[in-house]
Amino acid sequence: MASASGWTNWSGYISAEPAQRASPGSVEELQAVVRSAPGPVRVAGSGHSFTPLVPSAGTIVSLQKLEGLKSHDPKTLQATVGAGTTLGKLTPMLQGVGQALANMGDIDKQTIGGSLGTATHGTGSRLGAYHTLVERVELVDGRGGQRSYSKAVHGDMLEATGVTLGAFGIITEVTLNNLPAYRMRKRRWVLPIEDMLANFHDMMTAHRSAEFYFIPFSGHAMFLASDITDEPITHRPPEDDEEGLATLKMLRNMLKWFPWARRALICNAMRKLPREDYVEDWLKVYTSDRRTRFNEMEYHLPIEEGPKVLAEIIQLTEDLFPDVYFPMEVRTVAADNFWLSPFYKRPTCSIAIHHDASEDPLHYQKAAESIFRRHGGRPHWGKMHNLSAVELSKLYPRWKDAMEVRRDLDPDNRFVTPYIAKLLGVE
Repeated sequence: MASASGWTNWSGYISAEPAQRASPGSVEELQAVVRSAPGPVRVAGSGHSFTPLVPSAGTIVSLQKLEGLKSHDPKTLQATVGAGTTLGKLTPMLQGVGQALANMGDIDKQTIGGSLGTATHGTGSRLGAYHTLVERVELVDGRGGQRSYSKAVHGDMLEATGVTLGAFGIITEVTLNNLPAYRMRKRRWVLPIEDMLANFHDMMTAHRSAEFYFIPFSGHAMFLASDITDEPITHRPPEDDEEGLATLKMLRNMLKWFPWARRALICNAMRKLPREDYVEDWLKVYTSDRRTRFNEMEYHLPIEEGPKVLAEIIQLTEDLFPDVYFPMEVRTVAADNFWLSPFYKRPTCSIAIHHDASEDPLHYQKAAESIFRRHGGRPHWGKMHNLSAVELSKLYPRWKDAMEVRRDLDPDNRFVTPYIAKLLGVE
C-alpha cells in the first residue's frame, strides 16, 4: 500500500523508500520499466505479505492498471485475468460468467499475481493452493521480454514458475481452470481441543474444506466445515470476529496475572458459542473481514505431524507467551508438483500463529519456529520466518533446478534485492 513517505505492507511492519514507483498501464510500459528503471525492480500486490519481498531501493511496481477479466470460455470453464486483479474483484467477475474458483483462502484483498507468487492457499485435504489452478501464465522477464507458459506445452516451466516470489519475472496475466458456479453449506461448532487433535485426520478429511482455530487458554477448537450443496440460500450471519478479538485482548490485559481466571472465562465463552449453519454462493463463504492488524508466521508441515506440532505450539504459548491472544489457524492443503511450492510432493498441515501488530512478535515467533523446523516444516513464502537459501535448499528437492530457471529468466538480477539474494542464494 502507498503512503506519503513510501510503501508499507498491510500490518505496517515492512516499509520501503524506493527511488521510483511505477504503475504501468500496459505490458509494453511494464517492459520499459523493467529495462530502464532504477533497480532492483520489485512488484507489489496488495501488501498482504509479512516478509520483505517487495522493499527495494530501486523501483516498486504496481500492477493495479493491469487488472480485470480479459476473456472466459464457458465450455472449458477457463478465465483469463490481469495479474493486478484483487481476489475480491475477481470473484464477482467469475460469478457473473457462471464460473467459480475451486478454493480460496480467508482473505480476498490480495492480487492474483501476488497470491500465485507466494503460494497462497485455502484449506481442503484434496484441494491445492491458487497456483494449482493455473493453465497458462504470461510474464515479463528480467530483460523486459515476454514469456508465455502453458500446462499443455510447457509443463515443467509452468511448475518452475508457478511460485516465483517475483524473482523469476513479473506475472502480467493468467488463465485459470475454474468450476461451474456453486453454493456451499458452511457449519461452525466448538469442541474440546483434545478431541480435535485425537480425531484430526477424520475431522479434516470428512468435508470438502475444513479448518479450525484455537484460542490460547480456551481449551477448545472452533471447527469450520464447508461442502458444496444444492440447498437454497439461507444467507450468512453477521461476523463477530473483530468484537471477539477485542474481548480477548481485554481479558489478556485485565487478567495478565490471573491466568486461571482468563482460562475459565474464555473456556466458558467458547462452550456457549452458538453453532453456525448457512448456505451461500461460494464467493460469500470463503473469506472474512480482517480489520485488526497482526503479524503472522505460518509453517507447512507433513500432514501426519500436524496434531503433535500444534500441541507443542499450544503448550509453548500458554507456558511462556501469555501476551498472545490471537487464534491459531490450522488448515490442510493437497500435495502438488510446483518446484518452490511448500506443498511440493506432500499432503500438508498448515499452522499459522498471529501476534498483535502493535507488539513485538519476534521472540514468540523464534521459539515457535524451532518447533516447526524440528518437524520438517516449510515456511509460507509471504509470512514471517528466518530461513535463508542454506536452509531452504534442503527443503525443496528441485531447488537447484528452480534456481537455474531463475538465472535464465533474470540473468542480470534485475529482480534481486539483498533480501531476495539471501533468500534464494543469488550471488
